[in-house]
Amino acid sequence: MTDSGSHPTLWIHGQKSTSLKDRTIVLAVTGSIAAVRVIELARELIRNGADVYAVTTSAAERIIHPDALHYATGHDVITEITGKVEHVEFCGFKGRADLLLIAPATANTIGKIAHGIDDTPVTTFATTAIGSDIPVIVVPAMHESMYNHPGVTDNIAKLKSWGIRFIDPRLEEGVAKIASNDDILLNVERELGSRKFAGKRILITSGATAEPVDPIRILTNRASGKTGTELALEAYRRGADVTLVHRNNLSIPGINEIFAGTAGQMTDAVLLELGKGYDALISAAAISDYTLDAAKDKIRSGGSLSLTFRPTRKLIKEARTSHPGLVIVGFKAETGVTPDELLKRAQDTLCESNLDLMVANDVTEGGIGADQNEVHMIATGKPEILHISGTKRLIASVLLDELAEVLRAKGGS
Repeated sequence: MTDSGSHPTLWIHGQKSTSLKDRTIVLAVTGSIAAVRVIELARELIRNGADVYAVTTSAAERIIHPDALHYATGHDVITEITGKVEHVEFCGFKGRADLLLIAPATANTIGKIAHGIDDTPVTTFATTAIGSDIPVIVVPAMHESMYNHPGVTDNIAKLKSWGIRFIDPRLEEGVAKIASNDDILLNVERELGSRKFAGKRILITSGATAEPVDPIRILTNRASGKTGTELALEAYRRGADVTLVHRNNLSIPGINEIFAGTAGQMTDAVLLELGKGYDALISAAAISDYTLDAAKDKIRSGGSLSLTFRPTRKLIKEARTSHPGLVIVGFKAETGVTPDELLKRAQDTLCESNLDLMVANDVTEGGIGADQNEVHMIATGKPEILHISGTKRLIASVLLDELAEVLRAKGGS
C-alpha cells in the first residue's frame, strides 16, 4: 500500500470538515457507467476526513482505470484478492474498515451479494463485511427497467432485511441514476457519525415566510434558510428523525420536508406536526411579524398605496402552550444594538417565552443570506454564554451539542 502521507491527494484531507475523521472507508466500484462519478466522490470523502481505499470488479476497470482511482484515493487499488487477503485485512474481524461503500452497485453485484456469490473482489469484500458486521451502504445505478425487475427488487429487500443501507437512485430519463455525491456523503456521515440523536425526533423551521399582497406580490424578508438547512443536515448526520418546515424545496433524501408559505401556514404546520410527537423544536425561521388581507386581483401600479397590517400569531408561544414539556430553541435577530443590549433582549425572550435555548445575533453587518455568521447562545439555567463565529455548519454543530445537553438534562439519553 502507498504511504498515506506521501501522495499529493492526501493534502486535501479534512479540508471541508472532520465529520469522517479517523474513519476508513472501502469504496467498492462495479461496472456501471456511473463509475465515472466516483473520482470526485472519493475526494469528497477525503475532504471530510476519511481515509479511502478502492476495490474494483474487472467490469469496473473497463470504465475507470485503476490509476484514476489511485489518484482519487491516494492508495493502491485492490483489483484482485491476493495472498495479502485484502478482504480480511479491511472487512474481516478486527478489520481496518469502518464502512464498505458500494458505489455504484449494478443489478448483477446486488444479486450476487444477496445470494452469497463471491466471484469478484467486490462481492468477496461484501460477504466478508456482512459476516463481520461491518456497516455496508449500497448505491444502485442501472437502467430503470432493470431496477424495477422483481428479482432485483427482491434482492434489494433481502439485503435491507440484513441491515444494509441503500441510497436510492434518481429515476430520470429511463435510468436509475446514481445518487448525488452530496446525498452519498450525508448518509455516510450519518452511518459513521456519533448517533447522539438516534431515536430523537427534531422539528426545524427555516427561512423566510411570505405574506401575499395580491395574486402576484408578496411581502417577505431576507432570510435565506441556510442556517435551518445546516441544522437539519447536522441533526440528520447525528441520527435524528428530522422534519424541516419551510417554503423552499431542497429534496434532501431522508429528511421530511413540509411546505409552509405564510406565517399562518407555518404555525399551523408546526402545531399539527408536533402533535405526532417530537423531542425538540428548533424555530430558526424568520417568520413574518405582520400580515394583511390580500387583494383578490392584482393591485394596479402607478398610484400611492396604503396597506393595513395586523400581527401574526406567535409560533413559539402556541407551541409552548400546546406542548409544555417540549424542548424549544428560539432565534433572535437584532440590528444596531450593543452586545450587552443584544444579550439582554435575548435573555428576556428566553425567560418570557419559557425557552430552553436562545440563539441571538446582530444582523447589521451580515449573517442573513451569508455562509458565515456570528452568534451568541444562551441556555436556561446555564451561566456560560457561548460566542461562536464561523460557518453556519459550525454554528449548527455547536447548537446541536448544546441541544444534546438539554435533552440529557430533561431525561433523554
